[in-house]
Amino acid sequence: MIFNYQARTQKGEVKVGTIEASGKEVAISLLQKYGLYVTLLEETNKTSLFVKKIKLFERIPAKDVVMFSRQLSIMFNAKVPLVESLRTLAIQTKNLDFKEKIMKISEEIEGGTSFSSAISKYPKLFSPFYVAMARAGEVSGKLSDSLDYLAEHLEKEYYLMGKVKGAMTYPAVIFLVVIAVFVLMILFVIPNLSKVLLESGQELPLVTRIALALPGLLKTWGLAILLAIIGSAVFSVRYYRTKKGKYFFDRLILKVPLFSSFLKIIYLSRFAENFSTLISGGIPVTQSLEICEQILGNSIYKEIIARAREEVKKGEQISSVLSQFPEFFPPLFTQMTIVGERTGSLDKTLLNLVAFYTKETEKTIDSFLSIIEPLLIVFLGLAVGGLMGAVLLPLYKMGGV
Repeated sequence: MIFNYQARTQKGEVKVGTIEASGKEVAISLLQKYGLYVTLLEETNKTSLFVKKIKLFERIPAKDVVMFSRQLSIMFNAKVPLVESLRTLAIQTKNLDFKEKIMKISEEIEGGTSFSSAISKYPKLFSPFYVAMARAGEVSGKLSDSLDYLAEHLEKEYYLMGKVKGAMTYPAVIFLVVIAVFVLMILFVIPNLSKVLLESGQELPLVTRIALALPGLLKTWGLAILLAIIGSAVFSVRYYRTKKGKYFFDRLILKVPLFSSFLKIIYLSRFAENFSTLISGGIPVTQSLEICEQILGNSIYKEIIARAREEVKKGEQISSVLSQFPEFFPPLFTQMTIVGERTGSLDKTLLNLVAFYTKETEKTIDSFLSIIEPLLIVFLGLAVGGLMGAVLLPLYKMGGV
């Protein structure tokens, strides 16, 4: 909600303006914190429709949640009250949807709700891991430590996922460039050269005849091909959103050469870090496994962890389940888990694995980029050069070259 206000300062000066808040009481409270005494407050609807439209399409980026966590941690460690910290962050947040959610969280906390319970109402923003760590901090009286850890954890994960997305985006961009160059050559270059070749009367190689037929093929079937590609993409997205489809694609991506290696490392590192942090925070093993199951993005790993959780309830060890899936949990991971279970220091053992896998992830991504870059350049050169060669070679022969 947006309110027009008229207020006086401590010196008696009249101030007029607008303020955004979830309700009148909150708006008055915010103005009072800035040393303003409200004399008039009216809700205005002049931008409500516009704001609703923006909020409908506006997403809350992961970066905003990362920044929110870091700033909240800094303010809380500086002994700024939690409610005041949240309201300050809400005022400076530009994303309207996120601003509203932060305000609602601060209101609930002011009404007696715990921080963990308030943020748990927004699972798309705050994962079960985030909520569990906040709750563990509240129970132990070390919420500041939990907020510090969450800020560092989210920053590290955001940086890592950025590198992964960059590594996966680069090949896609090159592929699209190749397609664009191909289409431009077929539509504008080959038609001009085909007239010369066809009028020459010489017998053309098979490759050249295929190249010359491409413009006609694209004009005749281009729209149908485009619709087929769009239809396939829409079907794939809808199928992926089903449980069966997500399982299929999640399993498929773990078998794709080059990509699968660092994706597996990321899932292993994420599971090890989250699980070790949760159990070291005093959260029961079965509950920790359930939280990890919810936050891991791959259906295969979710299924394995769910099975491990059920076996732990029966008194079995986690390692006994993980060892059955060497394709997804390598012997090193399983062996370290066994050592941790035997020594009673599973959390510390898993943290050692996290350090190892974090370095391995960065090495794997760097190696992937160093391999894929020259391969894509060679592919681009061969593809474009092959098409041009198929058309230009007969022209050179005509010129007696």
